[in-house]
Amino acid sequence: MDDKHGLPVFAGEVTLPLAANDDAVAVRHRLLLCAPDHFAVDYVINPWMAGHVHDTDHARAAGQWQALQARLAEHAEVELLPPAPGLPDLVFTANAGLVRGNTFVPSRFRHPERRGEEPLCIDWFRRAGYRIRPLPEPLFFEGAGDALFDRGQRGLLWLGHGHRSDAGVAPELERMLGVEVVPLRLVDARFYHLDTCFCPLRDGRLLYYPAAFDDAAQAQIAARVPPHQRIAVDEADALAFACNAVDLDDAIVLNRASPALRQALAAWGYRTLDTGLDEFLKSGGAAKCLTLRLDE
Repeated sequence: MDDKHGLPVFAGEVTLPLAANDDAVAVRHRLLLCAPDHFAVDYVINPWMAGHVHDTDHARAAGQWQALQARLAEHAEVELLPPAPGLPDLVFTANAGLVRGNTFVPSRFRHPERRGEEPLCIDWFRRAGYRIRPLPEPLFFEGAGDALFDRGQRGLLWLGHGHRSDAGVAPELERMLGVEVVPLRLVDARFYHLDTCFCPLRDGRLLYYPAAFDDAAQAQIAARVPPHQRIAVDEADALAFACNAVDLDDAIVLNRASPALRQALAAWGYRTLDTGLDEFLKSGGAAKCLTLRLDE
């Protein structure tokens, strides 16, 4: 099945087992996570949260997060940001900021409910020895939720804007980090951060949901990623947060993917490692939202 742009799309449910050699993977990456001690849906700042205020199961969320941590630890060194009361979304460390080498660009959240996370994240990175480079006010920027490095073209950064981050962040990040920044306008409120609908993969490949972007953004993507290097997921996989995935070289960790999507990723040499995170979907996040790469 093709979408209106002639790109393959996939749908369905997961039933396939994991690879037999799943435990024999070398550690190659560094990731930052935050335990969900205080995770909850206490307010509504995206469509996923609507109807789920005070509707999370703490024990279930903890179990799912621990399973994700264990899965990631098979492939990466995992560091932990301490949780804090009153900050239920601190668990989504992708939004802490953007890491490039020894530089940390902290987020400046659009919604006041999340602004208490900012000093805690800055303090963690300062203590870890990173150079802190804040963006000029009044720009809003939500870190690696909206800023994703391409994994094939060195020095290329994709920037989502339209819901949380400002398009004006692009020239500032180019100046600060010495990279080319490609702004992509997001137009579906369900996909409010870039990492909910866009996942750069190794060798310049891409997993994404085209309908989350305006026509100009889709043209920008097509100009830089040829068709044979793109997998366009359908709405069912997108709503299962299949694009909110963590690329760990030969493995890709995500909430859920259809059999067809798993097959397409396998053709690129990926083992798809499903880790159920439906409690976190109530807040609008999954595997990628719950991690921040420290090894960019």
